[in-house]
Amino acid sequence: MLDALYGEHPAYPAFRERLLDTMRKAWADRAPDLKRLDLKRDLEPDWFQRPDMAGYVFYIDRFAGNLHNVLEKLDYLQDLGITYVHFMPCLKPRPGDSDGGYSVMDYRAINPAYGTMADFEQVTAELRKRGISVCIDLVLNHTAKEHDWAQRAAKGDPAYQDYYLMFDAPDLPKRYEETLVEVFPDNAPGNFTHYPDFGKWVWTTFNEHQWDLNWANPQVFLEIADIMLFLANRGVDVLRLDAVAFMWKRMGTRCQSEPEVHMLLQALRAVCRITCPAVLHLEEAIVAPAEMLPYLGRGRHDGKEGNLAYHNSLMVQFWSSLATRDTRLMTHVMGTHFPDRLTNATYATYIRCHDDIGWAVTDEDAAALHLSGPGHRAFLSDFYDGSFPGSFARGALFQENPATGDKRISGSFASLAGLEKAIAEGNMAEAEHATQRILMGHALIAAWGGIPLIYMGDELAALNDYSYRDTPEHAHDSRWIHRPRMDWTAAATRHDGLTHASRVWLGVRHILQRRRATPALHAAHPIRVVPCDIPQILAFRRDAPTGTLLCLFNFAESWAHVPEDWARAQGATRMQDELSNHPVETHHGNIALPPYARVWLA
Repeated sequence: MLDALYGEHPAYPAFRERLLDTMRKAWADRAPDLKRLDLKRDLEPDWFQRPDMAGYVFYIDRFAGNLHNVLEKLDYLQDLGITYVHFMPCLKPRPGDSDGGYSVMDYRAINPAYGTMADFEQVTAELRKRGISVCIDLVLNHTAKEHDWAQRAAKGDPAYQDYYLMFDAPDLPKRYEETLVEVFPDNAPGNFTHYPDFGKWVWTTFNEHQWDLNWANPQVFLEIADIMLFLANRGVDVLRLDAVAFMWKRMGTRCQSEPEVHMLLQALRAVCRITCPAVLHLEEAIVAPAEMLPYLGRGRHDGKEGNLAYHNSLMVQFWSSLATRDTRLMTHVMGTHFPDRLTNATYATYIRCHDDIGWAVTDEDAAALHLSGPGHRAFLSDFYDGSFPGSFARGALFQENPATGDKRISGSFASLAGLEKAIAEGNMAEAEHATQRILMGHALIAAWGGIPLIYMGDELAALNDYSYRDTPEHAHDSRWIHRPRMDWTAAATRHDGLTHASRVWLGVRHILQRRRATPALHAAHPIRVVPCDIPQILAFRRDAPTGTLLCLFNFAESWAHVPEDWARAQGATRMQDELSNHPVETHHGNIALPPYARVWLA
């Protein structure tokens, strides 16, 4: 990979030796318990694909205040059944607006608001003792303009100016702009920023304060590899590589997912595989399936690139089917575009996260179901902002673009699923439906394979937090509506079963317990989406050596009846629901599924 990327660069021979020296030093500095973990995971390479993996994602300050206080909350995570935690951006960000922490000014320091690197190492060591893996974000496409490299570049140092994509005149930026898309058109239009004080146009894909790195410079690769190994030696188990699609630029393209991106990511993966093999790479690429799958390794990169990638399509199709009460589009997308298994890789499955929801439904997939792509995407935004007649949801628009019609959605799982509106209207029947929608979503990501990720508060049915409007640095960004502070009062009563929060928490914990007890949910076992004649039913099989598990999900508030003969033909021969751990009785040759039912039939 490196020969192909940098072989013609005059600094390449020296770069190779420096990279090897960096790796040797990182190995020598690696703590004995981390080297034992390296060996253990080498001997059990499927450790992250097993059904005992369950993730929890949170902002440190909103979950516990600081790193020291996280230690006091570990019993809560273990009680829920968590074996993987993702600390949302925790490396030192720039002051002020930092794009939620993704504008990093020092990769070797922790955000001072959360603590120190020593605090971080203490937390990772305690989590390691409890068998909980730690994931943190490493932004690869850009740094904050306050980063030391950027500061040196702004002062005119040519070596550091070559770390970034800088231009002396606007001609080339204008030519690039002809084919680029805008990520944040409302707040950060365009992809370049002019700095008169040092006379350069700087590539800024995301925000003015985020300067894109020049990955064609091997020195950038060396710097990032050194940072990766530094963080691995602090106890990080999973590096969430952020904004990877944008790493390589080519005139006349979108400058996304270019072939060199995959060469870079495979080379970075090899650096960790050699030096700290316990560490995984989660590659953040929220793109269409055909573009996403190469990040998990396809063709020449099969089994050698990312170990994890977000299953954005599963999330989008869940919300689409929930709004339409029709799973045919979901069945088409999930059954057509994805392989039944992956090599040395799996998905991070989720229903909600810290980000907005973009309706990644292509015109081609919509047309296959005789739908209008633009029409369906507009319907979903209208449904989930609550403006569509009969919608149960309460959400907020994000980055509405009148020119393209693109409208994305912010909102918490519970509010989008209908709980907020039901409580406000005193509609207990609809509140029950909302509760079941939340549990069905968690049962879906638990059954699909990979690592199900629970976003902080979803397990307690947290509602939208409208207080973000009163915080100046957040008021412009509706995504803060679903980034509330952890409700520890609700958490304290999680076992009583008397509130919506408690019922959801107990339900999610039960789902994770049953997932651990169901070997067929190992991510290496094939998953096959099964067409079902009942539009409101999603069906898929997990074909394990021990037998088939048929998973059924009812996406409507009406009952559905699935023929027993059909289910048996799909491999459900025992009629045992592994999710409830009870046998399933049939009625007049049918399996009766109540509203929003979810069953895992053995």
